Amino acid sequence: MKSKLTLATICATALTACSEHPQNAKIVDTEPAIWPDYAGVTIPQGVAPLNFAMADDAALVEAKVSAPSGKSTTACGDEANFDIDQWRTILSECKGGDSLIVTVSAKYADGWRTFRPFSIYVSGDSLSATGLTYRRIAPGYEVYSKMGIYYRDLSTFKETVIMENTEVPNSCVNCHTARRGTSGDFMFHVRGANGGTLLSTNGKVEILNTPTPQTIGALTYPAWHPDGRHIAFSANTTRQSFHQGSDKRLEVFDVASDIVVYDTELNKLIITPLLNNTDSCWETFPYFSADGGELYYCSTTPRQMPSEVRDVRYSLRKVAFDAARGVIGDSLVNVLTLDSLSISFPRTSPDGRFLMFTACDYGTFPIWHREADLWLLDLGSGEARPMDEINSGEAESFHEWSTNSRWVIFSSRRGDGLYTRLYLCHVDTAGRASKPFLLPQISPKEYYDEMTQSYNVPSFADTKVELDAKGAANRLTSGKRVQVMCE
Repeated sequence: MKSKLTLATICATALTACSEHPQNAKIVDTEPAIWPDYAGVTIPQGVAPLNFAMADDAALVEAKVSAPSGKSTTACGDEANFDIDQWRTILSECKGGDSLIVTVSAKYADGWRTFRPFSIYVSGDSLSATGLTYRRIAPGYEVYSKMGIYYRDLSTFKETVIMENTEVPNSCVNCHTARRGTSGDFMFHVRGANGGTLLSTNGKVEILNTPTPQTIGALTYPAWHPDGRHIAFSANTTRQSFHQGSDKRLEVFDVASDIVVYDTELNKLIITPLLNNTDSCWETFPYFSADGGELYYCSTTPRQMPSEVRDVRYSLRKVAFDAARGVIGDSLVNVLTLDSLSISFPRTSPDGRFLMFTACDYGTFPIWHREADLWLLDLGSGEARPMDEINSGEAESFHEWSTNSRWVIFSSRRGDGLYTRLYLCHVDTAGRASKPFLLPQISPKEYYDEMTQSYNVPSFADTKVELDAKGAANRLTSGKRVQVMCE
């Protein structure tokens, strides 16, 4: 259940939290143990306050955040929950490269302790987005349990509903994707009795029926072309099974998959035998290059599933795409093969410099693979490396770039190995990432302790996503669909 902090609760906390301040504090030459761990992170100027709690047995905490100008804000109580207006003032005092200094005191059974201050670095690179979109879903295996697609304002803690599956009973809503960080053009799938693909372009909403005689089934993982007219999809026949005696709970795998490109203006699929050849090759997870001239995807040789799932390893490939003519190229290029790892979720940076992907030991769906890590491919040099500076001992999976290529949002199970949470990090022009920070919440300990859903498919958004959910639900339940055509 999501934590619900009422206005009365917040006001009461503000009035009583600072009833006691540090007295005769012992100076400790170590940094405080705080959760979330925000020490040394790099943040954009517009981000919401990085509230935190002590990660040990402290009864109270007082935290002072100081800008280079000397202005400061203080929070105290069970958690350090900063006043949002004061936080904004402090951040406005910082220029690119400046640091906030955070001094923490905490009360224990033997009295107060004041810890060595730590820094929070404020980047000069803007976030180039107002918020995030993502899906929240139970991390279990229930059929169509409570789930939804949401927009979160990154300058505040406000989350708004885009669509929840309660609007369309007995359904699954998934794969919300907007055009390269924008919010005006977006789509998502609905699976179940009232299934279909909702497509919103230039304010026009349509419900598509995507299965055709020329494809193996409904379209799945989408990727918008920069022109906003074309969307690449994979068509996947997917199965799942459960592990026995393994540190992995669930295995999701394909038994067939192809790639097509959808022309939203002509309502037709662009199909080529090179990418529509399930008998000889499985293709999935398409994503366009920054200029739209190439289509990246993951590919593997078909195997006997599920008995050979541990032998399945996907390579990264690409093919040319001519958007003006609506034509897929006639030759494939193998971009990267990792001998002992499988590649998934390729995402090109908008500046054309890098491609980030997830790599795991085998298979196509790394979300339940503890060894899954984020990798970075330099598209100029062709060199690929694991992003050790941000990876953890748990699964890293879905990820996306900001439109200025300086920030990345990604999902990780590093908190407890079960729930997927969202982390942001800065990436410099050389492709080096800063220490990731957990998506801020008003009361992070209460929120994340009570949140029994996982986040996935995160993406940056330039504005709040506007959708008449009731109207969309009525269209979905009406059964009326626009049939997708083929060339």
